[in-house]
Amino acid sequence: MGYMQSEHASGLRVRDSERPTRPALGYGERVSTLARRNGDVSFWLTGIPTPAQPPPLSRDLDADVCIVGAGFTGLWTAYHLARSRPDLDVVVLERERVGFGASGRNGGWLTPAFAAPRERLVRTYGPEPQRALERALRESVEDVLAACREEGIACDALAGGVLRVARGPAQAARLRAAIARERAWGVGEVELEALDADALSVRVRVDGASFATWSPQGVRVQPAKLVRGLAAAAERRGVRIFEGTAVRELRPAGARGATAAAVTDRGTVRAPVVLACVEGFTPSLHGQRRVLLPLNSAMVVTEPLDDATWATIGWDRGELLGDVAHAYVYAQRTADGRIALGGRGVPYRYGSRTDRGGRTQARTVAGLRRALDALFPAAAGAAIDHAWCGVLGVARDWQPAVRLDRASGIGFAGGYVGNGLATANLAGRTLRDLVLDEDTELTRLPWVGHTARRWEPEPLRWLGARAVWALYRAADRREAASASARTSGFARAADLLAGR
Repeated sequence: MGYMQSEHASGLRVRDSERPTRPALGYGERVSTLARRNGDVSFWLTGIPTPAQPPPLSRDLDADVCIVGAGFTGLWTAYHLARSRPDLDVVVLERERVGFGASGRNGGWLTPAFAAPRERLVRTYGPEPQRALERALRESVEDVLAACREEGIACDALAGGVLRVARGPAQAARLRAAIARERAWGVGEVELEALDADALSVRVRVDGASFATWSPQGVRVQPAKLVRGLAAAAERRGVRIFEGTAVRELRPAGARGATAAAVTDRGTVRAPVVLACVEGFTPSLHGQRRVLLPLNSAMVVTEPLDDATWATIGWDRGELLGDVAHAYVYAQRTADGRIALGGRGVPYRYGSRTDRGGRTQARTVAGLRRALDALFPAAAGAAIDHAWCGVLGVARDWQPAVRLDRASGIGFAGGYVGNGLATANLAGRTLRDLVLDEDTELTRLPWVGHTARRWEPEPLRWLGARAVWALYRAADRREAASASARTSGFARAADLLAGR
């Protein structure tokens, strides 16, 4: 009884009248309580029915493909393998539950964004491979939506595009420079529209915003509905998912013909191909502690806002919305009339440790509350219903990668730096082609086979992450207090230290 019995497979819905009601709180009570709920993985997951957890792995198994991680990367890989080769025995191993990691906690931004700067990729690979990568990412957005239509996955998808808003001269200058770069690259005015303050206010009223851009390349989703619906679709196609099964080590194929294997606390799964698809949780695997840095991000979501508040704010088209501060925020208007807003909290835990249940620090919640109130003063009286945090994976050169070593049988995808919804789909489709040993346009993309050097050992890793975060915050404070359009030198120093 796995995810094939979820609400996404059956089309079941929880009506507003069936949701638990809360007593109304006065304004004084609301602001004295940072969040009504903190942790429990995420608002997205607690807001939908959870299917009964199937039994975990109970014995050693042999499979054709073993995938570690039941998030978007692992599930898209499993789903597309099952579509292309229904005869393959595909096994997915998950330490917790489907969507426990970033896939069930993120901001719900389905966009063709890629973490590594275009300029660096063009210098390394040339312009045509970069254009091919960008086309593939746009196709990934369409592939996600097509799968949702075909599999009946209802995930509150709304193609409202992306608004980037500037608050202050330095942010406005960065946005204008971004427009110039995009148009020089070949993105026309229809694809990236410049908005002055008046034009922005027609769409959404953001306090202090003087300039913005809008791109049609963005879709709002409820990520937990998407990841659980994807799990159900994969299971219907024959994929076996074992939750509550912690993988400790990936064992490469041996010289004497032994196959690769995933060694868990409940048995070993042997397969010619074993794929690590655990993103920010990669350091939990034996020998992988310094491959990716688990960078923390946090989110809050308000209670549903009333009609009068929405009339003041606007935001009727449901665009994804973010600013261009260095310690930036990202937000969406949810399908049930809330504001969900995220940003950085405590940036990194010593030793690449990760949280277990998503609980975040009170000061992080307070900071996101201040950001919410600054952007949308009309929502200042709204209670924060839920706060949570999670980790995203960052490679030492801040570039995502997908690869498969045929000799060892071990593959990897990750390092999305928070731009994972479309990139994970592209990784899944690419891993499918690599596993099937097919030479395709996807396997020739410039991120395939890429490797980065490992992160520094502790305490250098912790000191560096804290220093970078402090510099970005200092840059934002300096820019906010200045009338200059120049980006703060603190931010440039942070970029240099981080290796971005």
